[in-house]
Amino acid sequence: MKVILLEDVKKVGKKGEIVDVSDGYGQNFLIKTKKGVFASEHSKRELAKQKAEEKERLIKQKELAILEKEKIENETLIYMVKVGVGGRVFNSVSSKQIAHSLKDLGYTVERRKFIDFNPISSLGFTNVSVELFKGVIATFKVQLKEAK
Repeated sequence: MKVILLEDVKKVGKKGEIVDVSDGYGQNFLIKTKKGVFASEHSKRELAKQKAEEKERLIKQKELAILEKEKIENETLIYMVKVGVGGRVFNSVSSKQIAHSLKDLGYTVERRKFIDFNPISSLGFTNVSVELFKGVIATFKVQLKEAK
């Protein structure tokens, strides 16, 4: 029996795939629990239509991410930090703080999307990279200054 999966099913396949399963498993589990539908011509056309819409949506998201990349790369975030004897910084700047500052500027960046990020704990400029979309990486500057 051929079934189109409506969601990921462990050891069977991923959402949108057409899989060949036994009749009992297909009828009694996949179709009954709405994890799949029988692979008729109508459902195959619907699947193709959904895949085309998803592809179009991803292309639009990537274009928006590229535009956001161009804007974000012109930004420089400045943080004033307390400095002790010998120029040691008391507090480091975390990815959460940077993500919050970017949100205040109008950018939507998750803190988990920062690439190879370690908390910034030295005065001066630091380049920070963030993945806005798969394959779209923006690099911007973060500057730590001594608070007086």
